Amino acid sequence: MSDYILFYAPGTCARVPMTCLEEAGVSFESRVVSFIAKEQRDVDYLKLNPAGKVPVLVEDGRALSENVAILGYLGRRFPDAGILPPAETEFERCQHVSDLAFCASVLHPIVTRIRIPERFCSLDGARSDVWKLAAEMMIPHFDFIDARLGQSPWWYGEKWAAMDSYINWVWFRVTGAGFPQERYPNLATHAERIAARPSVQRVLARETAGQEDLVSRGLNYGFQPVASVPLD
Repeated sequence: MSDYILFYAPGTCARVPMTCLEEAGVSFESRVVSFIAKEQRDVDYLKLNPAGKVPVLVEDGRALSENVAILGYLGRRFPDAGILPPAETEFERCQHVSDLAFCASVLHPIVTRIRIPERFCSLDGARSDVWKLAAEMMIPHFDFIDARLGQSPWWYGEKWAAMDSYINWVWFRVTGAGFPQERYPNLATHAERIAARPSVQRVLARETAGQEDLVSRGLNYGFQPVASVPLD
């Protein structure tokens, strides 16, 4: 029996804690959740996470939701895995939490508006407007991230950390939804380094299996990207 269960949906930010579990080399079961079937709203699932979202990490029957909490827990639970960098002071530890919160509370909401803008508008033709406004909001953040990644191969220097996988997930989601990549060479190179990690390759294999399961049940989500919209 697996020590951990991670509830996820393919392509979602659950990829980040799944990568961390793989980096830690621990046994875990990954259980796919179908949004089309509204499995995230099932009574049993809502007992694990009343918000009805992924990811959820279950350990010994106890459930933990929200990436900042999950990644912080895994970082302290498996200190040798490099999930979080060493922190000599409480202030440094909180700086690491702040970085993860930047991804979760600043970048992630923008990602959602770029990826699925139709959830934020009701007027015909407004989908492209939402996408454009969100993409313009992302530009200064990506400028900052790209500049930082130009100074070292990973967010914290010479070693991978969970923050790198979180940034890469943001990059993956928005570039897959038409966000222009050309002005961010360091983010693109960072994505290549991420893709080469064995842990990430194992995660993608898990996601592929989950996607195949959804397709076999007729529960595949049909994503329709917004047509290219010029940015200022």
